[in-house]
Amino acid sequence: MKRFLTVLCVAMLGLALLGGCNRGNDDVLVFPADGSLVRVNIGATPRPHHEILDYITPMLREVGIDLHVVSFTDFHVPNVALWDRQIHANYFQHEPFLNAYINNTGNQLHVVGPVHVEPMGAYSLTLDDIMDIPDGGSVAMPNDPTNNGRALMLLQKAGLIELDPAAGILATANDVTANPRNLRFIELEAALVPHALLNREADVSIVNTNHLIAADPSMCPLNDSLIREAVFGNPYANLLVVRPENADSEVIAALYRVLTSEAVRAFILRTYTGIDPVF
Repeated sequence: MKRFLTVLCVAMLGLALLGGCNRGNDDVLVFPADGSLVRVNIGATPRPHHEILDYITPMLREVGIDLHVVSFTDFHVPNVALWDRQIHANYFQHEPFLNAYINNTGNQLHVVGPVHVEPMGAYSLTLDDIMDIPDGGSVAMPNDPTNNGRALMLLQKAGLIELDPAAGILATANDVTANPRNLRFIELEAALVPHALLNREADVSIVNTNHLIAADPSMCPLNDSLIREAVFGNPYANLLVVRPENADSEVIAALYRVLTSEAVRAFILRTYTGIDPVF
């Protein structure tokens, strides 16, 4: 019940921030005939998504787009806001997460394309090697379905557990078929997992890169992770997503061109260690 109330409060806060946004967001986005700017409301999580969008906002004005970014800290909210026409687009999620939302709700959102990938990693402030985790040791990880399965697959890659192959990327603790070290799984909202790491509330914390660098910018995903997902062939690239009616919008196409420009590639590479462009 406490978790439900937390999610509800965050959702209400996020949607309240949209009170000043233009209505009529259910229409297809088009460039005005008089040459004025077209307003685009986009939802994003704070780092790096919001920062990347802030970086391109001046560039977008040059191509006729007035971008307004709404920041969300809860993964569950931006798709709801997009489907409810509170925003025109969102940029925060990978395809397995989006597919889970679509399967759970039947709401068919549209992928414009990938932008970058944030390989998930396992971190510890007390261990130098993930294989040093003690018997009965604790592992903090995200509790949303796709990132929970992603974390468990990382533990399997390390050889610490085995999962039922039939579970796939949506594996849960119930799909663990072998756990020789009797690891205890602490499942938290994704944004709270870095705090478990920094407060040493778990022996190992499996953290989304964006939440790690937001919680402690001094941490380096490349150097500080005990084990980390690969970059190449990683299915968890972060996407620009819109409602179906804007799938072919010239405005959205222009937004995506700027978001995947060489200037943005250079910005990502010089600003974030452990985040890689995929365009």
